Amino acid sequence: MRWLDRIARQPAEAPVPERMAMALEAARKGDHATALAIWEPLAQAGVARAQNNIGACFAEGLGVVRDSDLAVRWLTLAAEGNDPVGQRNLASLYFRGEGVEQDYVRAAELYRRAAEQGDGPAQDMLSWMLLEGEVMEPDVAEARRWATAAADQGIASAMTRVGMLHHNALGVPRDPAEAVRWWRRAAARGDADGQAMLGAACHLGAGVPVDAVGALAWLLRAQASGSALAARYLAAARAALSTEEIAEAERRATAPLPEIAP
Repeated sequence: MRWLDRIARQPAEAPVPERMAMALEAARKGDHATALAIWEPLAQAGVARAQNNIGACFAEGLGVVRDSDLAVRWLTLAAEGNDPVGQRNLASLYFRGEGVEQDYVRAAELYRRAAEQGDGPAQDMLSWMLLEGEVMEPDVAEARRWATAAADQGIASAMTRVGMLHHNALGVPRDPAEAVRWWRRAAARGDADGQAMLGAACHLGAGVPVDAVGALAWLLRAQASGSALAARYLAAARAALSTEEIAEAERRATAPLPEIAP
């Protein structure tokens, strides 16, 4: 049965926030068909976040057959309705060229609109684009501003980027200790590159006292999470340890992440 035929028959007087909350709860439980049935009449009525949510489902194939064209259609409505998540999700399609012709300028414009409304992931992506300078004119100061804004909202990859700015003296004085502080925050939140950089810092004693066992533990965890940065330090970090110390590092690498204060 098509999901449009499974519209939840909710009372007309039910407040929109209540209906949106019900749909979100269904989606969190993996019941995207029910969520879509709730979102559809709201989206048709012009609720931008509901339009975004339907577009995101079509983009990812959640509860529906994946359809890039419909994803673009719904996300465009959400973005035009000034929904920051819709703007960010539409930007992602333009960035990757899914359902639309790849357009980095349009992607950057949408990421910026979402970032200016306080969307953390959009701020993070915009900071990356501004720092890398591959798809838009580089601007280190702006990259730092948006990375810091995203990091303040708990975006771990942005924390790693702020640490790199301090490590490489990009727009700020070089400060290894400040870099480590940001990498610790990122690592504790599961960012693989943050874990790799923290491991490297512990191995080299850069901004933090040498901690050989901790270094290997963080590097192993980073490698397991997919960080390409870990490989350049792993062999040297392992060579510095005894068999018993390596075993301890391997144990730490698979243990639950420690709680590290901000």
